[in-house]
Amino acid sequence: MTNKYLTIYNSIVDQIKSGEIPPNTLLPSENELKDQFDTSRETIRKALNLLSQNGYIQKLRGKGSMVIDINKFDFPVSGLVSFKELAEKMGNKPKTIVNELSLITPDSYIRQQLHLGVKDQVWKIVRSREMGGEKIILDKDYLSKKYVPTLTEDICADSIYQYLEKELNLTISFARKEIVVVEPTMEDRTLLDLEGFHNMVVIKNYVHLDDASLFQYTESRHRPDKFRFVDFARRTHK
Repeated sequence: MTNKYLTIYNSIVDQIKSGEIPPNTLLPSENELKDQFDTSRETIRKALNLLSQNGYIQKLRGKGSMVIDINKFDFPVSGLVSFKELAEKMGNKPKTIVNELSLITPDSYIRQQLHLGVKDQVWKIVRSREMGGEKIILDKDYLSKKYVPTLTEDICADSIYQYLEKELNLTISFARKEIVVVEPTMEDRTLLDLEGFHNMVVIKNYVHLDDASLFQYTESRHRPDKFRFVDFARRTHK
């Protein structure tokens, strides 16, 4: 016998997939759903928790549960591509807003990430990525001046990787990545459209050249409702 909360879950999923409940719509309250499905509030909460875990709704503090657009962008975790390349593959026309470009003496945290000395300088680039009229990614890049002597705002608004490879003749080889979920900072909330969201998916990239030199540290901060992080894995048989 199917659990009641699964029946409710499947019913709401079917309505979301069919478009009967469109994206950005608030679901009825827990009390209203309890009456609608003639069940307990605990059962409704189980169904809502499952909907949230599987990416169908986002729980908004003080507002209820909002339906998420299930047509998310696939973000390849294992790949090493620029935002411009990724957006072109998706068929979208993105907009990049350069919030900051500066040559700085980094603090101890950034020096540690890039294995730098106290006198080394880095380029700090902060960019908001807009897709579909919404600012949904905040990229914070730190590039060692040792490998990237010059940068301009025009380059940052277009493609840094294209500039590095085509103009500076650098060969970007591999990256180590970490994925964490954090609460948005004030900077996130200022530069992105985050009303109602209280989590960010952050991908930290440590990017190396072909001689294994570490030249870039990046934090790519994503709004959680717009992306599905994908990878390909193959089992090794002994």
